[in-house]
Amino acid sequence: MKTKIITIIGMLLLSGSMLFAQNEHFTTHGTIEFEKSVNMFATIKKWITPENESFLAPLLESYKKTQPQFKKSKSILNFTDNKTLATPVESNDADPNSFFNDEAVSGQPNTTYTDLDDKTSITQKKVYEDLYLVKDTLRKITWKITDETREIAGFTCRRANALVMDSVYVVAFYAEKIPVSGGPESFTGLPGMILGLALPHDNVTWFATKVTDMTIEPKAMTIPKKGKPVNRMALYNTLKQLMKNWGQGAKDEMKALIL
Repeated sequence: MKTKIITIIGMLLLSGSMLFAQNEHFTTHGTIEFEKSVNMFATIKKWITPENESFLAPLLESYKKTQPQFKKSKSILNFTDNKTLATPVESNDADPNSFFNDEAVSGQPNTTYTDLDDKTSITQKKVYEDLYLVKDTLRKITWKITDETREIAGFTCRRANALVMDSVYVVAFYAEKIPVSGGPESFTGLPGMILGLALPHDNVTWFATKVTDMTIEPKAMTIPKKGKPVNRMALYNTLKQLMKNWGQGAKDEMKALIL
């Protein structure tokens, strides 16, 4: 009798677990609102060297008096059928009189279409006065998944770490209940959508502020077509030549324009 009762309890627990699994919801299409935040005080400070200190240091002090420490920008990521489209949200917050207003690191001007099945991406990039259309395969990122978790936009996200471009340390938080291997900018490759991303040594973060589970119409996934066609390496070589005499700030600009 005792064995029979134990068997019945086990069957009830198993059926309950199966019912819970059947009712568990996964989001496979919808929109995500991201906010990018850049610590401009820390970023500009890194650009100061003994050679330019007399020029840049006063500019930084002036900037601190008139501008917020963290420069914010927003973007929308649509995702459906294992494809994503990230588009910037226009903002009028920029101060046209700020010396640092045109720095690439402080904005988020890219429109990026990613096909996660084909492992390709198409990114429309505004590089100062020029418009490029960067077509390439997805960047291969070797992620190390950890046990750390945090809540982002209502989802429990697991942490993963990686190095990109050989030296850029990246921390990502991905949601397993959004089983789409995408994320902000060109970051992909995790078993769930990246809702939080940080470049700690570069003073930059992207975090989702809202996730909406909804059907995405085809017109909301329009692939960008305008711009000079290049691949990632061709753009890198162009920027390297352009910035060869730019000094310390060129490294941050290069990262912002290539990532």
